[in-house]
Amino acid sequence: MTTEGPAYGFNVRLPGVPMEEAKRRVADALAEQGFGILTEIDVAATMQKKLGETFRPYLILGACNPKIAHRALSADPGIGLLLPCNVCLWQDGDATFVSIADPRAMFQVVDSGPAALEAVAAEARERLKAVHARLAKP
Repeated sequence: MTTEGPAYGFNVRLPGVPMEEAKRRVADALAEQGFGILTEIDVAATMQKKLGETFRPYLILGACNPKIAHRALSADPGIGLLLPCNVCLWQDGDATFVSIADPRAMFQVVDSGPAALEAVAAEARERLKAVHARLAKP
């Protein structure tokens, strides 16, 4: 499995795995780390409906760990602009590509935020890296 993709995320290509199966695997791995999926955006359906354009199968899942979100929002209410943690899935030939946003990269835009946010970002990052590691296992 290759892991090329955005430098601001944890990436894995799942060869031979259809999108629905990849989505189930992502949801299961997220749940193991205390995350739920709050939102699901079907980008292909939206592009078709709004623009009449055909787009590859592409989903954006908004993942949230309530305890981590509570800590982050308590430290800085404006951090909600960077929540939830996005996980993108898209069709890549016969594979599904999964890219998980790196909280540390997202939180870098908060240059003068409370120090408590670094600990929150670090915990979220470790948990999402564990999700990535589980998905990357053959």
